[in-house]
Amino acid sequence: MIETAEAEPEYDDTAIRFLEALWGEGYLSPGGPEEVDRVVEGLSLKGKTILDIGCGVGGITLHLVARHGASRATGFDVEEPVIRTARRGAARQGLQDRVNFVQAAPGALPFDGASFDVVFSKDALLHVSDKDALFTEIFRVLKPGGVFAASNWMISHDDEPSPDMKAYVAAEGLSFAMASPARYAEAMRRAGFRDITVRDRNPWYREVAREELARLKGPFYGQVAVAVGSAYVDKNIQTWEAMQKVLDSGEHRPTHLRGWKPVG
Repeated sequence: MIETAEAEPEYDDTAIRFLEALWGEGYLSPGGPEEVDRVVEGLSLKGKTILDIGCGVGGITLHLVARHGASRATGFDVEEPVIRTARRGAARQGLQDRVNFVQAAPGALPFDGASFDVVFSKDALLHVSDKDALFTEIFRVLKPGGVFAASNWMISHDDEPSPDMKAYVAAEGLSFAMASPARYAEAMRRAGFRDITVRDRNPWYREVAREELARLKGPFYGQVAVAVGSAYVDKNIQTWEAMQKVLDSGEHRPTHLRGWKPVG
């Protein structure tokens, strides 16, 4: 069973407005479509069926169809506010016939085995505490020969987090269950994945986050404050300052993962 530490919505309408203002319409994690393209770099998605786990407000799910030619994409999330927003986005883009969004409580994935050619996820798996159960489920819903490709926020080790990391997680106020790249890779191996690759993205996001913080403290402040209020922006500036410390120390490790389900 896949569980999250908190089943209540964490990404409400205010959070959605703030993160989309910072990262772009349809995106609740950094890098926009360019970083999504890097996650799936070298993969042919044309004509494939895709599951996007932790799809948020659906920008990535729609991008995988519109830009990469997936025949059908299913976005899955446990939170109703983001799924509601994602469905509106699909309607605006006229992609309802190729994209659907599913919301369900935390638990086993609500899909049949061997349903998808590709399972994708972008910075969402850190909310799941049981990594072994998570990858057992991902492996189950993939077709033989299918691929898992993801980006995720991780911690550099599986020991006690540093005081700076604890302060950052507390500032986020979200159900983070961070683990190391090695722990993720081991969970993938136990589930049955082969040809696993791990790609460190800390150097990239360390600099991007610095730019984001400068934007929040600069002229962008007033623009975002109109949408969500100055107190909300101030809180997130403090969160970004705490995050920058653990990015600079290397303890916070955004990472790409990829692995294949054997054909037989």
